[in-house]
Amino acid sequence: MNISILGLTITSAWGNGHATTFRSLCAALHTRGHQIRFLEQDAPWYREHRDLPAPSFCEVTLFGEWPEAQPWLHAAAGWSDLVIIGSYFPEGLAAADYLFARAHCPVFFYDIDTPVTVERLRTAGETEALRAADIPRYDAYLSFTGGPILDELKRRFGARRALPLYCSVDPAAHRPQPADPRYGCLLSYLGTYAADRQPKLDALFVEPAGSFPGDRFLLAGAQYPESLGWPDNVWRFEHIPPAEHPSFYCSSRFTLNLTRTSMVAAGWSPSVRLFEAAACGAAIISDGWPGLAELLTPGKEVLLAENTADMVRLLRQTTEAERRAMGQAARARVLAEHTSAQRAGELEAVVAGVQACSEAG
Repeated sequence: MNISILGLTITSAWGNGHATTFRSLCAALHTRGHQIRFLEQDAPWYREHRDLPAPSFCEVTLFGEWPEAQPWLHAAAGWSDLVIIGSYFPEGLAAADYLFARAHCPVFFYDIDTPVTVERLRTAGETEALRAADIPRYDAYLSFTGGPILDELKRRFGARRALPLYCSVDPAAHRPQPADPRYGCLLSYLGTYAADRQPKLDALFVEPAGSFPGDRFLLAGAQYPESLGWPDNVWRFEHIPPAEHPSFYCSSRFTLNLTRTSMVAAGWSPSVRLFEAAACGAAIISDGWPGLAELLTPGKEVLLAENTADMVRLLRQTTEAERRAMGQAARARVLAEHTSAQRAGELEAVVAGVQACSEAG
């Protein structure tokens, strides 16, 4: 297939989870013989932190103002066998209007922020990338969130198909690595600052650090306010390039997974970091949320902590043998169910289903 994707970013992993999600999916699609063109706005904050300016697996076009994208959009309408508009694409509304009128192929919406999107649709009726009224016009609504929210998209908003397309991991890029002294620590956390997630970070990372003054805790992520205070044994990295994520995960005794409030409420919202850490064989401690147990088995493939006491207990009492066994089990589970090749196959199946319905109708 010729696939055109309009997304937030694929060239910069700074401060977002979209880039790694698109990279994993597009690389797998390319391996399976598909041709991909990706349209991205040349935003200054990504331009300044562009770690993959020219992916080998897709052709990237950057635009400044929206009129500059018109030739690309015109070509996509004729060239493509599939067009995907991603959540937070800055000109999603205009792009959808153009493609619905001119594209002679399926047009999908891929939501990498489904709980946030749906909440805004409930209250305002649209986001910068999606109008509620346009949802029935998409051939499929693909969501990185599964569970009950898919039923709401169909029942309340009229989605013809609302299907999970979880984020995924590239096993070639995320695998066990030797420990790197730069990232050695008792507990690590990799995530951009979010105000609604900060109370959990305080309870499950900052406060436990005080109980282990002789051990290093490592926090990596952008946009944390300077006003936040950190214990002396918390070390900060503003950004770690994606290529170094495996070393980061493999160098800590445990790594922490935290979930934003809206995604906890919706459930079934695994972050790409969760799958990447698991693929590296890391021992993961996570907050709990509906649907997590369907992805990784608590106590066997992931440990759960809801408060500071839980975290301190897990850090103190989990043996080295238990830690290693859990990391190995999580890796096996993710490689069996959540690789980029599997996601590419799932996308192909959705396209085939749409085409079959079109031919039958």
